[in-house]
Amino acid sequence: MGIADSILQAVAAETARRPGSHALRVGVRIGELAAIDPESLRFCFEVLVKETAHEGLRLEIERVPRRHRCRACEQEFTVRDFDFQCPRCRVWSPDFAGGDDLALTFLELDDGDDPAATESSERKR
Repeated sequence: MGIADSILQAVAAETARRPGSHALRVGVRIGELAAIDPESLRFCFEVLVKETAHEGLRLEIERVPRRHRCRACEQEFTVRDFDFQCPRCRVWSPDFAGGDDLALTFLELDDGDDPAATESSERKR
């Protein structure tokens, strides 16, 4: 719930910097080792935006796999099923290189100046 709230705070801060704008989509990148369940995050996010100014805001989640770097050949590779062997040179490589990400990646805003967006909004009324 705290992470979903932090995302919404970032969205609110950005929309406050652009009066008249409305947030449409927000993206986050979550690493396999970040200890965050994407479906739980999505559920919490939907609960927090319900019946608020941000209702309808879509959360898009990008999953990032665990990556290691080979000590021998410097190749970065994705770890699957705890296989830490470099696919290039077959050396066992326990050196962590990524996969614990948690980052806000984008925010899509409707600034109200786009005629197509205005037309679409008017059709929904």
